[in-house]
Amino acid sequence: MKNIRFHELPENERPAEKARRLGTGALTDRELLAVLLRQGTRKRDVLSLAQALLDIGGKGEGLPGLLHTGYDELLEIEGVGEVRAVQLLALAELSRRMWRQSAGASASPGFLQPGDCARYYMQEMRHLEQEQLRLVFLDGRMKMIRDRVLTVGSVDSSIVPVRELMIEALRNRAVNIILLHNHPSGDPFPSPEDRTVTKKVSEAGNLVGIRLADHIIIGDNTYYSFKEWGLL
Repeated sequence: MKNIRFHELPENERPAEKARRLGTGALTDRELLAVLLRQGTRKRDVLSLAQALLDIGGKGEGLPGLLHTGYDELLEIEGVGEVRAVQLLALAELSRRMWRQSAGASASPGFLQPGDCARYYMQEMRHLEQEQLRLVFLDGRMKMIRDRVLTVGSVDSSIVPVRELMIEALRNRAVNIILLHNHPSGDPFPSPEDRTVTKKVSEAGNLVGIRLADHIIIGDNTYYSFKEWGLL
């Protein structure tokens, strides 16, 4: 695609004017970012800057790449200063929250089915570059009370704080809990460690009357549910 500079575009084809005439749905990803950025720099027009953000890190992921791009990485792009970096991070966080609220359809989403829980966390966790283990606290109707990140890194059964986990579940008056973690490889099939963690947490929960309702592994737009596979 030829890189047409902003000043070379007819006025009615410039992103903001195009959005006014045709609606934002008619804009490309690059044009949408350009509208939000508003202006470029002396060395780079706003469309070129928007394209650089879509190509960030050579990942070729486009807009989804912004969901797991950090502050320091954004500052490496010419034309993105501290203020813009924070604005872009805020935009990514808004996107994640809108997705979660849409998937949950309420402030206290219900997770009666594994797919409901997987959809709620999918866009937030599928892009993570490290494994993150979360615990979701639920009431007797499988409505979420809150969630908590337990560990970041490999899901190792020797470092999962099972005792602390159960204390926290009791403190939050949870009746059910769901373990949730991601596989950065994109393949959600459980490892032997994943199975060991599931067994340890399930057994501990049984001792204090808190049911491990599921352990869900998030992959790349796919998931694995221990419940669906009959392992819980």
